Amino acid sequence: MMKKALSMLCAASMAAMLLAGCGGSGSTTTAAAPAASAEETKAEETKAEETKAEETKAEESKAEEAKGEGIAKEDLKVGIIFIGDENEGYSASHINGIKAAAEKLGLAEDQVIMKTNIGEDESCLDAAEDLAADGCQLIFATSFGHESYLMEAAQNHPELTFAHATGYQAASSGLDNFSNYFDNIYEARYVSGVVAGMKLKEMIDNGEISAADAKIGYVGAYPYAEVISGFTAFFLGVRSEVPEATMKVLYTNSWADPAAEAETAKQLISDGCVLISQHADTTGAPTSCQEEGVPCVGYNVSMLSVAPDVALTSPTNNWEVYYEEAIQHVLNGEKLPVDWSKGFDVDAVRITELGTAVAEGTEAKVEEVKNALMKGELHVFDTSTFTVDGKTVDTYAPNGVEYIADGYFHESEAISAPAFDMIIDGIESVAN
Repeated sequence: MMKKALSMLCAASMAAMLLAGCGGSGSTTTAAAPAASAEETKAEETKAEETKAEETKAEESKAEEAKGEGIAKEDLKVGIIFIGDENEGYSASHINGIKAAAEKLGLAEDQVIMKTNIGEDESCLDAAEDLAADGCQLIFATSFGHESYLMEAAQNHPELTFAHATGYQAASSGLDNFSNYFDNIYEARYVSGVVAGMKLKEMIDNGEISAADAKIGYVGAYPYAEVISGFTAFFLGVRSEVPEATMKVLYTNSWADPAAEAETAKQLISDGCVLISQHADTTGAPTSCQEEGVPCVGYNVSMLSVAPDVALTSPTNNWEVYYEEAIQHVLNGEKLPVDWSKGFDVDAVRITELGTAVAEGTEAKVEEVKNALMKGELHVFDTSTFTVDGKTVDTYAPNGVEYIADGYFHESEAISAPAFDMIIDGIESVAN
């Protein structure tokens, strides 16, 4: 488009020069040129059309050259690195996503190579190098601590394409073959918070608890922005139904530790929390909630198998949407977006099926809130709905990037990774 605009500008400049030459200046009089014959006019028009066609062809050729050669579908190999495996919710959601995308695009099973249980250390670099040696042209890594190692692999192999989930360094890395991706999971967390809030309201209305007792417990993995953004979105969803609600967050300092998550949930319950949620990747917390008879909201997968009587729902990621798009870009010879993050509008995030313990009317309310989010009528981090240290936040610009505009925090827009890391009033965050 830019090149086309420049061509038009050059043409306009040439026309202006010709007009200046013909018109002259001052009072000098020139004789009129003889009228061109019909044959000459037609010849000029034909030549102009041929010139325009040649320019268009040249522009298309340059565009194709910039686009790259692409890869035949049968020649493509995709590699992907997981911190866990199919037994851990977060990795399972990525595994299901890449498998679904490959099947939809017609890739054979042996065209997708998976590396499971890869730590956030040098083993990630080793795994990436192995995938490159195996002939993978597109390599993903899926955990926060994988980023620096995948970037190193990208530097080592500029001819290959690398993409990292939950990271934030792609835009500043200077690497043409490295990108970040995530999704707007905060939207699904907000909706799951509405589900939890309706349950709390039902408990209050039934006289099971008072509004003053509406205290939620949250099992967090690490005090990172990804986790803080998630539990804040969840809490704001709860408060849209029960404004008096409060929340206590405890951290396990692990993405996936069933025993620690189960124990942390029990600790929160003993501290008076009447509903539990989590940003942790196993069924540990819901298992404790089932034992204690406490309603819970999980993460990544439905928790009904381990907490059939108390599980309400879980926010979850539909990674198929991104993986299909990314693979198609590479097949077409196109670069991946530097930062990618989308939500309910493209089915990139969801909540799992509602359990029998949800409050009456929850299903209709979920659809109402989802539609409001997709239409832009509702913003999760609306600054009128929360305060920090008793004050409304009207500006927030870490690293010079302003996130607040039009009355809300624009999560996952400047970069795909979550950036909301403020502890808002009503939340007690306890670091171990």
